[in-house]
Amino acid sequence: MVKTSTNLARNVLRTIQANPPPGLEVNGITSHNFGAYQRAFTPMVMQGAGHRNYASDHKETEYAFQMAASNIRYGPGVTAEVGYDFKNMRIDRVAVFTDKNLLNTPAVKTALQSLDKCGIKYDLYSDVCVEPKEPSVLDAIAWGRAKQPKAYLAIGGGSVMDTAKMANLYQCFPDAELLDFVNAPIGKAQPIDIDLKPLIAVPTTAGTGSETTGTAIFDLVSRKAKTGIANRALKPLLGIVDPLNSATMPEQVKAASGLDVLCHSLESYTAIPYQQRTPRPSNPNMRPAYQGSNPIADIFSLEGLRLAIEYLPRSCADPEDMEAHSNMLLGSTLAGVGFGNAGVHICHGLSYPISGMNTSYYHPDYHTDHPLVPHGISVAVTAPSVFKFTAPSDPERHLKAASLFGVDVSNVKRESAGEVLAEAIQEFMFTKLKHQPRGVSALGYKRSDISALVDGAVPQRRVLDLAPGIHGVEEAEVREALTSILEDAWEY
Repeated sequence: MVKTSTNLARNVLRTIQANPPPGLEVNGITSHNFGAYQRAFTPMVMQGAGHRNYASDHKETEYAFQMAASNIRYGPGVTAEVGYDFKNMRIDRVAVFTDKNLLNTPAVKTALQSLDKCGIKYDLYSDVCVEPKEPSVLDAIAWGRAKQPKAYLAIGGGSVMDTAKMANLYQCFPDAELLDFVNAPIGKAQPIDIDLKPLIAVPTTAGTGSETTGTAIFDLVSRKAKTGIANRALKPLLGIVDPLNSATMPEQVKAASGLDVLCHSLESYTAIPYQQRTPRPSNPNMRPAYQGSNPIADIFSLEGLRLAIEYLPRSCADPEDMEAHSNMLLGSTLAGVGFGNAGVHICHGLSYPISGMNTSYYHPDYHTDHPLVPHGISVAVTAPSVFKFTAPSDPERHLKAASLFGVDVSNVKRESAGEVLAEAIQEFMFTKLKHQPRGVSALGYKRSDISALVDGAVPQRRVLDLAPGIHGVEEAEVREALTSILEDAWEY
């Protein structure tokens, strides 16, 4: 693990250096042709001697990308340090967010003991809903506004971390309505122009990567749509990544969470290049978090993918395999940095209606009183078909991904890249992991539901527009593409 982390850090540094050392390769771009790669995609900004023309025409494509991520502390047992973090910030009262299933777990107990040890007072909110829905989000917002904490501590999976992000946001904007900051076109996507309260996130699942991102997702019941808020201002100040906290996950929770890591990595790596995204922002503050694939995010995405492929089956099979649990949690964080700066696309765009419209499916190992398609399952169930669709845009990237699954791609034709990657994903899901739904129909949907599922996905243009083959096309073509993907993903 030390060797892998060291190599990863070295690769990141080399990538961002102006003159990378001879022989460095990042996604097929070596130090010998990196300058040509930059010149090919960098717009002409010099207009006359000594004058830079920073274009603000919104019809122009992007020319830059920006990296952002939470501070990360990784190591077994680091949860016990969280009290010191608040004490060092001179914060004496915090809101602790978790869910009822976690109240008696070592993660919550250790964190609360640390707060007590450091003299930090806290109010506990444990009514977080797994896969948050509008009513539970509104309840958490009202609670936060009433308690007025000086900081937030989220201990749990993505649902807990995302709910805490939203409670923090709306506490700081006491007059805001829920839709004011929700992503367009469902919400108003208003800018967040003030600093929020410090948020420390302690993940207990190896999946969402929410400890690294400024994204919060919930089910907007009133619109029958799953949506969210994406803004760097929501990003936690610190992510405390403690392998001891994820080791106790049930097998199917591990599998579902890990499949989210897999798709975060694959989607961000195969997203449109950042230079193709439009519009180019007139102000750098308007540059979105989801920017398209880029050389730095690629490194995190590929390493997250490699770790998920190698360690997720082991983690699911053996609750005592701490090496596997540790590497899956690390992979989740790395993939979070990758997709948090590159974005996701069709798998996630389709996942929102797949999970939001479910009325009958219950997934094993999830203890809820309502039907539930876990986020990772709703994302992965279309993955083989999605990457068959996106492969023609960049066969080399799709073959690179297939090679990480162990496929020998040396003699594979470029036009076969999608089929090869799709087969590799299916073998991983259904042979190495087992017990996974074999298509959308396995979640209780009928073919007559396809039109409604497409209706639910179309508003997710924030992510769909990062997809090769969908980016920039008219709605009718988007609908046609999504319908084709769902039909192909109906049963594997």
